[in-house]
Amino acid sequence: MRRDSLFYQLFAQLPQTLFDLLGIDTPEGYRFDSVELKQTAFRIDGVFVPPDPAGTVYFCEVQFQRDNTFYERFFAEIFLYLRLYRSTFADWQAVVIYPNRQTEQESFAPYDLLVHSPRLRRVYLNELGSPDSLPLSLALMQLTALSEAEMPRVARLLAERTHTEAVPRPEVIIELITTIVLYKFTELSREEVLRMLGFTTEELKRTRFYREVYAEAREEGLQEGRLAGRQEGRQEGREEGLQEGLQQGLQQGLQQGEAAVVLRQLRRRFGSVPSELEECIRHLSLNQIEALAEALLDFTHLEEVFAWLNRSA
Repeated sequence: MRRDSLFYQLFAQLPQTLFDLLGIDTPEGYRFDSVELKQTAFRIDGVFVPPDPAGTVYFCEVQFQRDNTFYERFFAEIFLYLRLYRSTFADWQAVVIYPNRQTEQESFAPYDLLVHSPRLRRVYLNELGSPDSLPLSLALMQLTALSEAEMPRVARLLAERTHTEAVPRPEVIIELITTIVLYKFTELSREEVLRMLGFTTEELKRTRFYREVYAEAREEGLQEGRLAGRQEGRQEGREEGLQEGLQQGLQQGLQQGEAAVVLRQLRRRFGSVPSELEECIRHLSLNQIEALAEALLDFTHLEEVFAWLNRSA
């Protein structure tokens, strides 16, 4: 479930990733977005909009769980978009990203012709090759699909490549690597992740994640230090506030992101979601949201969601 937001960040920060997958030079002027088609509550994970109507619009979907109705929904979303925004493009191309072939649905009927046509490109991350030889953007994408045993080694490798290669925005790469690892190893502290990746404190300080959390945590630490009334107390309060703020910020961000993904899955499957149900889901703990995300795979009616929430309460 977390990978939706990870890939959104990856495409938003490094939009050339899609074109690296397709093996073509990155065209200029493309705008990446996640587009909701409100008439049917459909949402396409990624739409790369051309800068002028003579260009090609690219649809990108990340699919890490088997869904035997995926192509039915995906093509419905695409053709609805084509109808609504026909004046903004001249051609279209679709890309689906899987961790491996086993995740793809078993039967393509009645969409065999579209699935096997040049209109659709299916990408299997475990078949892209070795991360040390891939472009950094693709290696980052591959990193999201690795196991806990493999991830630390590959993450360190990618971090080292930001020092040895001509990377235009190394702080973006470092931020994405850190975010991916923190999503995978939620039980680790910031210091433990730093040691795992071999990042210096200065490198982490350049990431947006650190800056946003540090600003609030620093203020809390200073306030606590002032109340202590001694220089030693100020220093201790600052460091404890920073550590607590980072951990709280990470957990809150994970909880909010997971809740948003679960709500999107509910809208895809059942249409609109009652406001009281949405409010209840947004107040679940991270563990409860993850449990609900797993349970959703077996639900066929919205009433089952209400029943699940009542049992959990």
